Amino acid sequence: MTDPLPHAAGDRRHTTLGSPVGDLTLVSDGAHLVGLYMTDQRHRPEETTFGPRADDVTPFAAARGQLAEYFAGERTAFDLPLAPAGSEFQRRVWAALLTIPYGHTWSYGELATRIGNPRASRAVGLANGRNPIGIVVPCHRVVGSGGSLTGYGGGLERKRLLLDLERAALAGA
Repeated sequence: MTDPLPHAAGDRRHTTLGSPVGDLTLVSDGAHLVGLYMTDQRHRPEETTFGPRADDVTPFAAARGQLAEYFAGERTAFDLPLAPAGSEFQRRVWAALLTIPYGHTWSYGELATRIGNPRASRAVGLANGRNPIGIVVPCHRVVGSGGSLTGYGGGLERKRLLLDLERAALAGA
């Protein structure tokens, strides 16, 4: 089976863009999106790891357009070349995040079951919190067992905004 989220490699560059959840920093290795970070995000790497600013790197144009469509409620899935760096377990969790339907949520326990390890909800939560490509890899769609909004590296207000945006777009469709 081919890994849908390969390891990151190459020469890093970054750009920033404004969004309804604040400024986003996009990081590329030249061919893939390897990071999407919010301002004041927990587990955000040091700026020095992002490489120099370069607004014209190939993945950035597509990411800008697709993120604009997403925030306008016009895009329900992203089609971008991704290469997040992480452990095999983390990448398995992040790949599973990509299968959570737009506008829906799964609990940490459900996500653990979906990756074949139903007793790993705590480890799934830790991997979810380390997701380096927020929004595109939709870690915001994971909630507590009773549906409560818990643990989001970008902050609960941003998580609520993203979930409300998706639900409103579905309701208007």
